[in-house]
Amino acid sequence: MDEKGIKDRLPAGLAARIASLRIDQKRLTLVLNGSGLSASDREATEAAIRQASEGLEGIESVAVAIMAERTRRRIVAIGSGKGGVGKSTLTANLAVALKRAGVKVGVVDADVYGPSQPRLLASEKKKPQAKDERLQPVTGTLDIPMLSMGHLAPPGKALAWRGPMAGGALTQLVDADWGDTELLLIDLPPGTGDVQLTMVQKHKPDGAVIVSTPQDLALIDAARAGQLFETAKVPVIGLVENMAGYACPHCGEISDPFGQGGVEKFAAALDLPFLGRIPLTPSIRVASDAGTPPAAGDGDEADAFAAIARQLAEWLEAQG
Repeated sequence: MDEKGIKDRLPAGLAARIASLRIDQKRLTLVLNGSGLSASDREATEAAIRQASEGLEGIESVAVAIMAERTRRRIVAIGSGKGGVGKSTLTANLAVALKRAGVKVGVVDADVYGPSQPRLLASEKKKPQAKDERLQPVTGTLDIPMLSMGHLAPPGKALAWRGPMAGGALTQLVDADWGDTELLLIDLPPGTGDVQLTMVQKHKPDGAVIVSTPQDLALIDAARAGQLFETAKVPVIGLVENMAGYACPHCGEISDPFGQGGVEKFAAALDLPFLGRIPLTPSIRVASDAGTPPAAGDGDEADAFAAIARQLAEWLEAQG
């Protein structure tokens, strides 16, 4: 009995699910594609395969393996060339906004030396476990799965690691057991060093978002981050202007301590999308420190993050 003869004995629907077939010393091994099958469907499919295989000439035993449906997981890096521009806050709030929009999103805090996501997404006291040599993510705000060196290192301990060690740590976080997570947001450290290079070269993000304040110095560093992604052939989804305008809590007058519109002009000069601006408000800082991202609530601040998240999701959908 050859492969064609075996497939001909099976109903067409079952035969179409055969990913591989092997006959070895009267033992038939079938590997099936389990896409779209529930647990009960998988059991019924295996039983049907075994029943249809009974009595095959030259076959004394049958082994059936059904492959789990593979989740197509996207990776988007959130980067900046400079620290202190609110990149981690943006990442956390984008994750929350995307989760509220129905996206199965996870967060990797790639800032090995200065992790912020455990505080921002309220998971500081949680410790990830390992199963089959893979880390199991913890959950933060809105049950968003996440991993950070802040979950693994003792609180307040400085990590004096060289580049290869930091890059290896990032790989463990990205290669964790993310289950059915569809999109990973990677909160990159500032700059263009070893961790960033490991991320773009080994894990190849589908795209990147660059965040900057409007001031010229921050924009110079943002340009360096853009060059890193361009060199690695990682498309830049767009730029976000953070800390754009401060509303006085007493009189309501808007001032611009870091300037205004610089990121939008910068994006236009580079022919890149401008995704929007996030205001400089005490409430964002207070909520972030408390582990309650503004994107989880309502109002103008939540709407600002939701608008950026919507454009990110639309860009990913357009890529197919």
